[in-house]
Amino acid sequence: MSLRSALARFAIAGVAGTLAAAAAVTPATAGEGGQSGPGRQAPRLYKGVVTASQLLLRSAPNRGGKVIRVAFRNDIVTVYCRTTGQKIGGNTQWYLLTDGAWAYGSARYIRDLGPTPRRC
Repeated sequence: MSLRSALARFAIAGVAGTLAAAAAVTPATAGEGGQSGPGRQAPRLYKGVVTASQLLLRSAPNRGGKVIRVAFRNDIVTVYCRTTGQKIGGNTQWYLLTDGAWAYGSARYIRDLGPTPRRC
Protein backbone atom coordinates (compact mmCIF):
# COMPACT_ATOMS: atom_id res chain seq x y z
CA MET A 1 0.00 0.00 0.00
CA SER A 2 1.38 3.38 -0.95
CA LEU A 3 1.64 6.29 1.47
CA ARG A 4 -0.82 8.26 -0.64
CA SER A 5 -3.43 5.48 -0.49
CA ALA A 6 -3.00 5.12 3.28
CA LEU A 7 -3.44 8.88 3.81
CA ALA A 8 -6.59 8.90 1.66
CA ARG A 9 -8.11 6.04 3.69
CA PHE A 10 -7.19 7.78 6.93
CA ALA A 11 -8.85 11.01 5.76
CA ILE A 12 -12.02 9.16 4.72
CA ALA A 13 -12.19 7.37 8.08
CA GLY A 14 -11.78 10.70 9.89
CA VAL A 15 -14.60 12.34 7.94
CA ALA A 16 -16.87 9.32 8.50
CA GLY A 17 -16.16 9.44 12.23
CA THR A 18 -16.94 13.15 12.38
CA LEU A 19 -20.24 12.65 10.54
CA ALA A 20 -21.22 9.77 12.82
CA ALA A 21 -20.47 11.87 15.91
CA ALA A 22 -22.50 14.79 14.56
CA ALA A 23 -25.46 12.52 13.81
CA ALA A 24 -25.35 11.11 17.32
CA VAL A 25 -25.67 14.53 18.98
CA THR A 26 -28.05 16.23 16.51
CA PRO A 27 -31.76 16.08 17.46
CA ALA A 28 -34.02 14.21 15.07
CA THR A 29 -36.14 16.40 12.81
CA ALA A 30 -38.21 13.77 11.03
CA GLY A 31 -41.40 14.97 12.76
CA GLU A 32 -41.18 18.56 11.50
CA GLY A 33 -43.72 19.88 9.08
CA GLY A 34 -46.78 19.21 11.20
CA GLN A 35 -46.18 15.52 11.81
CA SER A 36 -45.58 14.10 15.21
CA GLY A 37 -43.35 11.21 16.19
CA PRO A 38 -42.17 9.57 19.36
CA GLY A 39 -41.32 12.25 21.88
CA ARG A 40 -42.62 15.09 19.66
CA GLN A 41 -45.86 17.00 19.77
CA ALA A 42 -47.69 18.23 16.70
CA PRO A 43 -47.70 22.04 16.41
CA ARG A 44 -50.53 23.73 18.26
CA LEU A 45 -53.36 24.95 16.06
CA TYR A 46 -55.76 27.74 17.02
CA LYS A 47 -59.36 28.46 16.07
CA GLY A 48 -61.08 31.65 14.97
CA VAL A 49 -64.42 32.75 13.56
CA VAL A 50 -64.77 34.95 10.47
CA THR A 51 -66.56 38.25 11.20
CA ALA A 52 -66.67 39.67 7.64
CA SER A 53 -69.44 38.74 5.22
CA GLN A 54 -66.73 37.49 2.83
CA LEU A 55 -63.04 37.25 3.75
CA LEU A 56 -60.58 36.86 0.88
CA LEU A 57 -57.79 34.48 1.90
CA ARG A 58 -54.55 35.28 0.14
CA SER A 59 -51.13 33.88 -0.77
CA ALA A 60 -49.34 36.68 1.14
CA PRO A 61 -50.24 38.86 4.15
CA ASN A 62 -51.34 41.82 2.02
CA ARG A 63 -54.09 42.88 -0.39
CA GLY A 64 -51.75 42.22 -3.32
CA GLY A 65 -51.51 38.49 -2.58
CA LYS A 66 -53.31 36.11 -4.92
CA VAL A 67 -56.77 35.10 -3.65
CA ILE A 68 -56.62 31.42 -2.71
CA ARG A 69 -60.22 31.05 -1.51
CA VAL A 70 -63.03 32.87 0.30
CA ALA A 71 -64.26 32.34 3.88
CA PHE A 72 -67.70 33.53 4.95
CA ARG A 73 -69.19 35.09 8.09
CA ASN A 74 -69.32 32.64 11.03
CA ASP A 75 -66.99 30.11 9.36
CA ILE A 76 -64.68 28.52 11.93
CA VAL A 77 -61.10 28.61 10.63
CA THR A 78 -57.94 26.86 11.82
CA VAL A 79 -55.01 29.20 12.45
CA TYR A 80 -51.41 27.98 12.37
CA CYS A 81 -49.74 31.25 13.39
CA ARG A 82 -49.86 35.06 13.04
CA THR A 83 -47.56 37.47 11.27
CA THR A 84 -47.30 41.17 10.50
CA GLY A 85 -48.51 42.36 7.12
CA GLN A 86 -50.40 45.16 5.43
CA LYS A 87 -52.52 47.27 7.76
CA ILE A 88 -56.23 46.53 7.34
CA GLY A 89 -58.69 48.62 9.35
CA GLY A 90 -55.89 49.66 11.71
CA ASN A 91 -54.70 46.05 12.30
CA THR A 92 -51.36 44.81 10.89
CA GLN A 93 -51.80 41.18 12.04
CA TRP A 94 -52.56 38.41 9.54
CA TYR A 95 -53.32 34.77 10.34
CA LEU A 96 -51.89 31.87 8.36
CA LEU A 97 -54.82 29.47 7.98
CA THR A 98 -54.56 25.74 7.34
CA ASP A 99 -58.10 25.00 6.14
CA GLY A 100 -57.80 23.11 2.85
CA ALA A 101 -55.01 25.31 1.51
CA TRP A 102 -52.49 27.47 3.35
CA ALA A 103 -53.64 31.06 3.02
CA TYR A 104 -53.46 34.36 4.92
CA GLY A 105 -56.49 36.18 6.29
CA SER A 106 -56.50 39.59 7.94
CA ALA A 107 -56.84 39.21 11.71
CA ARG A 108 -59.08 42.30 11.56
CA TYR A 109 -61.85 39.97 10.35
CA ILE A 110 -61.10 36.85 12.43
CA ARG A 111 -62.14 36.72 16.10
CA ASP A 112 -60.01 34.39 18.22
CA LEU A 113 -61.74 31.43 19.82
CA GLY A 114 -59.29 30.91 22.67
CA PRO A 115 -55.73 32.19 22.98
CA THR A 116 -54.11 34.49 20.45
CA PRO A 117 -52.09 32.44 17.93
CA ARG A 118 -48.31 32.31 18.28
CA ARG A 119 -46.06 34.29 15.95
CA CYS A 120 -44.86 32.62 12.73
